[in-house]
Amino acid sequence: MNVGRALADAQPKVFWLDRPERPDPLPPLTGDTSADLLVIGGGYSGLWAALQAKQDDPGRDVVLLEAGTCGWAASGRNGGFCAASLTHGLANGAARFPREIDTLEKLGAANLDALLATVSLFDIRCDVERTGEISLATAAHQVADLASDAALARRHGHDVVVLGRDEVRAEVDSPTYLGGVWDRDRTVMLDPARLAWGLRAACLSLGVRVFEHTRVTGLARDGVGVVARGEAGSVRAGAVVLAANAFPPLLRRLRAYVVPVYDYALVTRPLSADELASIGWRRRQGLADSGNQFHYYRLTADNRILFGGYDAVYHFGNRMAPRLAREAPTFATLAQHFFETFPQLADVTFTHRWGGVVDTCSRFCAFFGTALGGRVAYASGFTGLGVGASRFGARVALDLLAGKPTPLTTLDFVRSRPVPFPPEPLRSLVINATRWSMAHADAHEGRRNVWLRTLDRFGLGFDS
Repeated sequence: MNVGRALADAQPKVFWLDRPERPDPLPPLTGDTSADLLVIGGGYSGLWAALQAKQDDPGRDVVLLEAGTCGWAASGRNGGFCAASLTHGLANGAARFPREIDTLEKLGAANLDALLATVSLFDIRCDVERTGEISLATAAHQVADLASDAALARRHGHDVVVLGRDEVRAEVDSPTYLGGVWDRDRTVMLDPARLAWGLRAACLSLGVRVFEHTRVTGLARDGVGVVARGEAGSVRAGAVVLAANAFPPLLRRLRAYVVPVYDYALVTRPLSADELASIGWRRRQGLADSGNQFHYYRLTADNRILFGGYDAVYHFGNRMAPRLAREAPTFATLAQHFFETFPQLADVTFTHRWGGVVDTCSRFCAFFGTALGGRVAYASGFTGLGVGASRFGARVALDLLAGKPTPLTTLDFVRSRPVPFPPEPLRSLVINATRWSMAHADAHEGRRNVWLRTLDRFGLGFDS
């Protein structure tokens, strides 16, 4: 297939959000109001915070403000991999929080179970499939790395299966696969936009007041509470959950810890029965290869293939703009990689292409904190694994606002912070040197150069 021809009809739209059931926007905030709890941000973190706050105390007056519409940003643009891990994978968590990793793994499993229970309770129809995920080796050095990851997972009691070349190709047939590890109990696949819309509906059903197209421009103390000001109104609240994630933070202290990184994805037209049979994939697992620059891909409910990842693009000065999500050479790169992965699908074309921003921090997993005398709490820096972990992050933020120690707020995971990113122009130099070094390692049997080894030593990284 000619890549240009395959992309010719791909609309610059997010597949998940391009649906007739997309809910109509709610009116913006006009005038001044007050609340017990204000949530700023209508993605997963904010929606989970508002929902759990109302479940904790049905009488609590909760207001949620969203600059666009709920779920329009990262929550509606991701691949729909909902993982139990709170730490961007077991290996990352074990390296950074060795004394707590057993506890964090148990908390992650409980969080995923609670998420699925909420989906069932509110009848959120988001195409949940508990298929697990296969990590794939597409280069010889990755086979041993995956075997090591599988051994670590088994030590923590996880259900993993090591697959040789023939075994992994019996699951999903690609000439690029040399092996894999099927993690069968820690990842579910779902429709991310329908999850966000369902959480929004659940919040409304419990009495959360949701205002969309309401951008908060300032946050300040106001007596014993906080006032959030927008363009046409304000909210005074006793407590605030800040859930803006990758977007410019209202708290200056967060600017050193989070960088917005663009990630990109394609979706094919629906595959025919014969096309699907040519690649197998009968058990519909999520897939991700094991390079530093990795791809993630999965089947949708109507048997399209979502194929994303590889490039993680940072723009100088934390720049964000709508055109950066649409205009990228990455789409041609992804299409080329798709056909290399599945040459038997040479006649398949793409219907959607899009990008979105990932809130990346140097430890790859969320960090937490409070501000304005404990009146504001936040969870940020999920680094692409926030579909499940955002529920946990929202719970932590609510616990922090309560002002009393809980089993969650006393964790080192919650109390510690990532290494901050340097200011510009050094920030861009560090990130771009890291991207180049990661690509170089992928091309040289995984060997990490001096730059990457130095970052490893100081706990500073870059990922999507």
